[in-house]
Amino acid sequence: MGDDRLRGVNRRKKGAGNTLAALKSIRAARPDGAPIYVILDNLSAHKGADIRHWAKKHKVELCFTPTYASWADPIEAHFGPLRQFTIANSHHPNHTVQTRTLHSYLRWRNANARHCDVLAPERKERARIRSEKGTRWGGRPLTTAA
Repeated sequence: MGDDRLRGVNRRKKGAGNTLAALKSIRAARPDGAPIYVILDNLSAHKGADIRHWAKKHKVELCFTPTYASWADPIEAHFGPLRQFTIANSHHPNHTVQTRTLHSYLRWRNANARHCDVLAPERKERARIRSEKGTRWGGRPLTTAA
């Protein structure tokens, strides 16, 4: 909640039940009842009637990114380093081992959020996302040589 700490849960399947459980966990982390804004992609599992009803009742605003607009989601920059440290060049024998690796990385990352091994891949991922969008820092469009 604004303190540059990441949490993660590894599930075998995507589904509305898992989405609702995650939203409830986020709400529980902020028990004062203040409004919470959650950025989500357009996965259908995020948009069910049960989820929308629960969110409205518990002051959770669901903010959906446009289709094909991963650059609009601030969490996307964290997935590059996560993939690099937990998935790249790995061969996890099962989900349990993969989940342990993921949680190990998240513990290390949260303890070392300003470490150059975290910041450099995040900058690289942000640059990749910006290049897909076609903008530079500050929202200026990229220019191409004629």
